[in-house]
Amino acid sequence: MATNQQLSELLALDLGINLVNRRPYAKEVFKWQDIDLLPHSSADTLLCEIYEWNGRNWRTTNNNLIGYLFSGQQLTDVKNQLINVTKHSALIPDFEFTKDSMIEYGLTLPSLFNIGINGNINQAKNFSVRVNGVTKSRITNIDSPGIEILKSYSEFTDSQSKTYRKNIKFNYLSTSLFYAESVEIFLEKESGVGLDVSFQTTNVDVEAKIDTDTKKHFVLKYSGNQSPFAAKFTKGKDFDVE
Repeated sequence: MATNQQLSELLALDLGINLVNRRPYAKEVFKWQDIDLLPHSSADTLLCEIYEWNGRNWRTTNNNLIGYLFSGQQLTDVKNQLINVTKHSALIPDFEFTKDSMIEYGLTLPSLFNIGINGNINQAKNFSVRVNGVTKSRITNIDSPGIEILKSYSEFTDSQSKTYRKNIKFNYLSTSLFYAESVEIFLEKESGVGLDVSFQTTNVDVEAKIDTDTKKHFVLKYSGNQSPFAAKFTKGKDFDVE
């Protein structure tokens, strides 16, 4: 398996950028892998959720494709299969959200990692979130439940064409979800500035490497059922799991 350094070098080569003495930035990784930050997520966020794109932001419709394709026990079975889809290494290097990118993404970003920001992020001298050990779950056309979903989807587009056009054809499906094994929080501020971070500790091992009034460095290692932070979206009319 490629090392973190090898993946960083491959990313830099493909994008034509210089990564000397720094990690790849989130935007670079997202561009390289054609993935997007989720607007929000929780431990029950599943593959095949349906999202809208308004030209600037993603927004969930609070619906999942399988709710249109299956019912009864079959729906329960496919849902359980989605919940238990195996996660594998995403083969992308560890990367970093800088202070500027965090401001651009807004407070949605830290919340995806169950991190709370108390105060004005603009008052920080330095603030970043480093993402480590990214894994990915996806549906494919050679494994369950992808096989069943793809077969039923093909039938659905023909038999329920009105519902398909209204709810799915021009929206987007999450065909891959991305998870972090751990994240590191770095915060540096002037003494007395009212800015701090908090985090959920359920299924999270917290290591405080630095925790002073002006500098903080926490490592959060996740276990159990995690929340994804990013996804690969496929337009409904182009959906064909692979």
